[in-house]
Amino acid sequence: MDKIQQLDRVAFTFGPITVYWYGIIIGTGLILGLLLATRESKKLDLSKDILSDLLLWAIPIAIIFARIYYVLFTWDQYKENPIEIIAIWHGGIAIHGAIIGGLITTIIFAKKKGVSFWKIADLIAPSLILGQAIGRWGNFMNQEAHGTEVTRSFLENLHLPKFIIDQMYIKGVYYHPTFLYESIWNTMGFVILLVLRRMPFLRRGELFLSYMIWYSVGRFFVEGLRTDSLMVTDKLRIAQVISLFLLEVALFLLWFRRSKGLAKYSYSAKDNTMD
Repeated sequence: MDKIQQLDRVAFTFGPITVYWYGIIIGTGLILGLLLATRESKKLDLSKDILSDLLLWAIPIAIIFARIYYVLFTWDQYKENPIEIIAIWHGGIAIHGAIIGGLITTIIFAKKKGVSFWKIADLIAPSLILGQAIGRWGNFMNQEAHGTEVTRSFLENLHLPKFIIDQMYIKGVYYHPTFLYESIWNTMGFVILLVLRRMPFLRRGELFLSYMIWYSVGRFFVEGLRTDSLMVTDKLRIAQVISLFLLEVALFLLWFRRSKGLAKYSYSAKDNTMD
């Protein structure tokens, strides 16, 4: 067997400043998502100013909510050393917390600006899932968000590159690369959303609801393989509970908005009425 060569989670240091790959990868996902949403805003007749104003608030609030969510469910790790709560570069943010923070911000923002929340939500849906697909590689660099124990031969039979197999060797044990499973699932979802947004049957809000459905299904199953899940009880994983809840809400809203005639605008309608 070839010598195991693992990747350094530190990208570079500049004097007293240490820059981690985790932060670089998360930042890359945010930038690419912003570029995608900016380009798509023209098709949806939403000004760049509205998007930039929203993101000015939504991004930091989403990150804060993601961190708070994670810390609340892992409080035992931080109660003796609370200064670590702000050490986000060490990892430890929860995407469901980010989604909650981002949704609250977007709802309030849309109401104050007098524009359709659903139109904004459709705009950012592909960017969200793209950012999530990229962001999971930050977990890979930190050797976190992995699954249960496996053998090296199991990973080799998946025909994974050596650098992934080696990075999944943690403290003498190989683990399921659940970060990769979710990243692939989200990448597939990104492609599906790009196709869906060109479909004539799509109504306003349904691209975002499709994102919620796709992501929730994938997260529910991948979460079942993980060993570092945030837990409600000893056996109940909070991410699976939230995923099922979001899935049910999205399916209900799809049905309700169609059946009640609320989804009256097409996906790319120029009207920005607050439907």
